[in-house]
Amino acid sequence: MAEPPAIPSDFTSFYRRTLAPLRRYLARLTGNAADAQEIAHDAYARVYPAMQEKDVGHPQAFLYTTARHLALDRIKRRTRAPFQESAAVGGDLAVSPSPGVESVVMAREEWALMQEAVAALPPGCRQVLLLRTVEHLSHEEIAQRLGLARSSVEKHLMRAVRLLQESLHRQTGGRDAIVQPINPRTGTSGR
Repeated sequence: MAEPPAIPSDFTSFYRRTLAPLRRYLARLTGNAADAQEIAHDAYARVYPAMQEKDVGHPQAFLYTTARHLALDRIKRRTRAPFQESAAVGGDLAVSPSPGVESVVMAREEWALMQEAVAALPPGCRQVLLLRTVEHLSHEEIAQRLGLARSSVEKHLMRAVRLLQESLHRQTGGRDAIVQPINPRTGTSGR
């Protein structure tokens, strides 16, 4: 097997001098450092044999032009078929923006449990809780609307939260709560 030709020292110094700026240029052009590194490698692989065959008047311009053409080709391929590369590598890996079946089923079950728990609340507690969490009324606004004292609104809300947590704890068999605890002062979850 024949040995590959030795790299002339002037190409080695050319490579060392131009590699970092070329990668930065390509990273800005492609928006991806990994692509920039691959394209730079491909550009040097094309430029080196050409520089061996003939004297290139402006080697840096030749390198950048070659790299730019390779980058633009890659960008065109990416915009034409953005999922083609990933599909070829690992099968159908396209990520769906919608939740999976399991997530949808779990969310529906949790929603049904929450509806049951809210429906089981005493009417005053349920009314205060819904005004606070659904209509986002302040304690003062709820008190005015229902003709109650602010302290009564707070007591109804605290009782509603406690009863909801107990009910959900029973319904889930003591597993971790399916919803974030509700702050009785604000009537909102910790999310």
